[in-house]
Amino acid sequence: MFQRSDYAFMIAAFLSFLFSVSLWFSGQRDEGLFVGIWVPSILAFATLAAQAKAR
Repeated sequence: MFQRSDYAFMIAAFLSFLFSVSLWFSGQRDEGLFVGIWVPSILAFATLAAQAKAR
């Protein structure tokens, strides 16, 4: 169902999420929001890469 590269993107998105949450709760809220925006960007790029590979 998933390929190895798919897992790499999911791990990157999850690590970005964890980093964002850690920044938020350490008091750096603006930085946490900025890093939090990376999560959908990583997942969107993963979708784009999967579509390009399928063609």
